[in-house]
Amino acid sequence: MRRELVERNVDGEGEKRSSTRGPRRTVTVNLAESPLTWLHARGHLSDRELAAGEQLRRDYEAAQLSPGITMRWEPVRIKGGHFSGLNASERQIAAKRRFDEAVGAAGKGLGDILWRVVCAGETLPEAEKGLAWPVRSGKLVLKLALERVADYHRLP
Repeated sequence: MRRELVERNVDGEGEKRSSTRGPRRTVTVNLAESPLTWLHARGHLSDRELAAGEQLRRDYEAAQLSPGITMRWEPVRIKGGHFSGLNASERQIAAKRRFDEAVGAAGKGLGDILWRVVCAGETLPEAEKGLAWPVRSGKLVLKLALERVADYHRLP
């Protein structure tokens, strides 16, 4: 199986870390394992639909971060101060809001296929069977849902 390894930041979206705050935390991800990447590689999804799915998955993963169980020693945000970024809880809430709005923008009944394929990593045949859909109907419905998510995110 082909491997396409990339490093993903797990500290939050676009957060800049100085050397005094410690190293950035990253995780290595094999993009070839994603059902979306599999579909894209075979010409079933456009670049725009793949980008929409990846954005939805990023928001889903950021919204599901486990809560901290120890004291947070991060500075408190002060209006007008130099701590204008969001803290971890605020990033999690913002990602959850973006995820919910994107799934809502996809339309009624399309959230199931989005969640199963994009977030849970199920293959299309597994998702179709789980949703009791006819064989080969999932690809069309998934493309429709991803186009609506792409419209929500204003992807070119």
